[in-house]
Amino acid sequence: MAGLDKNTPLPTNIVVHRQSRTLEVAFDDGSNFRLPFELLRVYSPSAEVRGHGPGQETLQVGKRDVDLVSLEPVGNYGVQPTFSDGHSTGIYSWDILHALGRDQDRLWADYLAALEAAGASRDPEPRDGMATTEVRREGKQ
Repeated sequence: MAGLDKNTPLPTNIVVHRQSRTLEVAFDDGSNFRLPFELLRVYSPSAEVRGHGPGQETLQVGKRDVDLVSLEPVGNYGVQPTFSDGHSTGIYSWDILHALGRDQDRLWADYLAALEAAGASRDPEPRDGMATTEVRREGKQ
């Protein structure tokens, strides 16, 4: 199960910063990351976002203002956030949180490039009275 590998750093402190909309996670390897809620949301480990295999990912758009409504522990291996857009199916194991922090700059650049390629935006855009929330990713990421 993800997050239970003996080499996975374990969190020593987790703080939700509501005003800056970041989740701060300190690990026992000395690393400390501030993960924007938007990054957490668009890289959710859920099947809804990642699909069930390569090429099935769904590009999340319009998530600039997403908020973290709650954060619940899941066993001894992770946390499960609920976001203001109703998404609550992703379980973030310790290794996933560490990887998101470690690779944050690259992941963010990849996300912005994917949005641009799709002609999409981080901002919600009204469409037929509803906000656009996702665009199917084409090809490999």
